[in-house]
Amino acid sequence: MQINHDTRCALDDVVDLLNTAADGETPDSLVSVSDLCAYVERNDVSDVGSLDEADLAAVRAVRERFAQVFASEETRAAAELVNALVAEAGTTPQLTDHDGYDWHVHYFAPGASVAQHLAADGGMALAFIIVSGERDRLRRCCAPDCRRAFVDLSRNRSRRYCDSRTCGNRLHVAAYRARQRESAEAGAEAVRG
Repeated sequence: MQINHDTRCALDDVVDLLNTAADGETPDSLVSVSDLCAYVERNDVSDVGSLDEADLAAVRAVRERFAQVFASEETRAAAELVNALVAEAGTTPQLTDHDGYDWHVHYFAPGASVAQHLAADGGMALAFIIVSGERDRLRRCCAPDCRRAFVDLSRNRSRRYCDSRTCGNRLHVAAYRARQRESAEAGAEAVRG
């Protein structure tokens, strides 16, 4: 699947925002204005002024709406969620070239809040995924103790884990050890029998 740089960045922002939510033993990491500032800085979200508690609440609401898109079982339902999100954000597509980046499109209106910014750009990125018939690439980690979000951009749509180095390796090692235990137990049983 080919997506442009802007869409990829917006999808990365959506995934990072989703993964700030509490998950099992992992606490919510978007609970304060300083957490929101860290998210904005980490994701290089542009045109954001000073942030306050109202921004935090609004971004948390956008996070929940993105989670609903990822959880949606029907494409029509996901499309309706995205349409509402983008419409409420007051999208105003505009070409821009800032901070050393070549020409690209921002979907948020000038002067938009950080929540409107994320809803517009992230919503449009999700819209492009839906329009291209690739909604099934919006996934949650298959590890039983992890439900982190990710977008499977692999060529053959085979990615199952949020991070193959952590969740994937951990499960593969656990499966290997279980097979070794079964083999050892079977060998011990054969010796006794």
